[in-house]
Amino acid sequence: MATESHGEAETGLVFHPMDQFQVTPLFGADKVEWFTITNVTLWMGLTIATIVLILVFGARGRALVPTRSQSVAELAYGFIYKMVEDVTGKDGLVFFPYIMTLFMFILVANFLGLLPMAFTTTSHIAVTAVMAMAVFLAVTIIGFVKNGFGFLAVFWISSAPLILRPILALIEIISYFVRPVSHSIRLAGNMMAGHAVIKVFAAFAPLVLISTGIGIVVTPLSILAITAIYALEVLVAFIQAYVFAILTCVYLRDALHPHH
Repeated sequence: MATESHGEAETGLVFHPMDQFQVTPLFGADKVEWFTITNVTLWMGLTIATIVLILVFGARGRALVPTRSQSVAELAYGFIYKMVEDVTGKDGLVFFPYIMTLFMFILVANFLGLLPMAFTTTSHIAVTAVMAMAVFLAVTIIGFVKNGFGFLAVFWISSAPLILRPILALIEIISYFVRPVSHSIRLAGNMMAGHAVIKVFAAFAPLVLISTGIGIVVTPLSILAITAIYALEVLVAFIQAYVFAILTCVYLRDALHPHH
């Protein structure tokens, strides 16, 4: 460890890509308790405030010729409404507010996390796991309320040969209970990986100040890599919100129509 620290001090390349995901208490607290206000709390609050600003205050005028904020709100509303209707059918539209809330929260949190010195709340499995488990429980409850024990038909593949149905049923049951795990890890993993890669390349950007020989080559390449990955992360921020929302719609469709 002493040799490693000495080498880092000589090169000046002291960086830890995962430090940006640390949960730190605000207002001088010594440790994080369940009631402690942390950087996660702050950025989740900013996410909610931004959503309210866009969807409530931005669209309250309801002008015939929409403003920019109204256009953004209407575009998001129409996009999610159409997705819910296409995937779940007309009877799934009653759950549109819930899916819209999930989509907007994830989307805005992802985009806010791209700001300098920001904290990406959706990079933490604790946040995404709560959302995924809420979807899992809601879908399961809706399935039994709407269909009773007929909801169990979602595990029975009637179109398969009879001899294979028990095996497929076991696979379907395992797959069903793994849903919240894959649902949460997919979002958190993608957001964490992209930000960590940006941090790694950012550490090489000031190399020109330390070593003019290597730095003249490495620094421009690092800046280009950061720009490319940042652009990709903007796309990933939207795609991950969309994937989370559309998977929720697919699970909801199974709950509403287990026999299909």
